[in-house]
Formats: sequence, structure tokens, C-alpha cells
Amino acid sequence: MRDGKYMNVFPIFDKMLSREDKEQLLRQRGIMIWMTGLSGSGKSTVAIGVERELHRRGVLCRILDGDNIRAGINSNLGFSAEDRRENIRRIAEIGKLFVDTGIVTIACFVSPTEELRQMARKIIGEKDFREVYVSTPLSECERRDVKGLYARARRGEVKDFTGISAPFEAPEHPDLCLDTSQMTLEEEVRAVVALIAGSAS
Repeated sequence: MRDGKYMNVFPIFDKMLSREDKEQLLRQRGIMIWMTGLSGSGKSTVAIGVERELHRRGVLCRILDGDNIRAGINSNLGFSAEDRRENIRRIAEIGKLFVDTGIVTIACFVSPTEELRQMARKIIGEKDFREVYVSTPLSECERRDVKGLYARARRGEVKDFTGISAPFEAPEHPDLCLDTSQMTLEEEVRAVVALIAGSAS
């Protein structure tokens, strides 16, 4: 007996070409690089550098960036705890589609709690999930304040802002840790590309 909620849902996954077919076509392995860190830590900058290096090497890559996603598919979500969770859930589901198509996928999201990151890991799958902690200190992120958000949060204009009025839980065992206040962009890109290359073997 099918659940009433899914009475008219008939997935065709078993009839579609397999992940192996896609990866053979692309000659690469799909993987999720989940970049977490404070706003302004450098997640997107590193991701763009990695994308360009992978493109130079002939590797197909897709960046899923927080601001881009919230401007499109998640434009109906706010910043409540429930909406933040749904934001990450949708991203993980979308990311899984890219990974299952053989695409190297880089997700750039604050994703401030271990619970949110573990949810994403579970959806995408342990073997396909690599966590990169962009550990740039709060003082440096605030000094950059590229979006002016820290200043607004300090004035109380932005509620529940991670790092100021809401906590950030640092990953305990990331696959890679990058402090963009101590490393050059070239060094950061090289480290992430090496992680991807190691995951492909």
C-alpha cells in the first residue's frame, strides 16, 4: 500500500542511465566539496579559483553558492531555523543530482551547525562528501566585511547573524582546513584540487 502522499509518484530511477554511464562519458568521478565557514571567510573566492583550475584541466565542475541559490530556487526562504534547514536540505538534494551525474560539485554555504552538515552528508552520501572548513578568523572576516553584513549585525539590523548574534560550530574532523588569512589563493586552490584528485582514485 503506497502512502497517500505519494500515491501519484512513480520514480523512474531504474530506467535512467546509471551514474557509471555518466562518469564514463565525462571520464571523471562526481564528488561533493562542501565548503563551510563564516561569511567573508573566502569560500566563494576559493571555489571560483578551483573551478577555473579544474576547467583548465578539462574537469567539469559546478559551484553552488549561497547567494546565487537564495536568489533563485530558494528565494522563498528566509533565515529562520526552519528555513535555514530547508535551504541546506534542498542544496544537498540538488548537489546529489550533480554528483550522480559525474560532476565535481562545490557547495559554498555557512552551514553553521554540525547537525546541518551531517544532514547534507547523509543526503549526498558519505563516500561522495568531502568537508572543507574555511577557518578564517572572525576578526579577519569582519575586517573584510565585503557585503557590509557584519557592520549591520553589530548595529542590530541583522538578527541571528552567524559569528555575531548566532553561533558557528566549527567542524571537528574536516577533510581539509583552509585559513585564507594565512594562505595565498594559489595555495588554497592547490589544496582543494589535491583533495579532489585524491577522492577520484
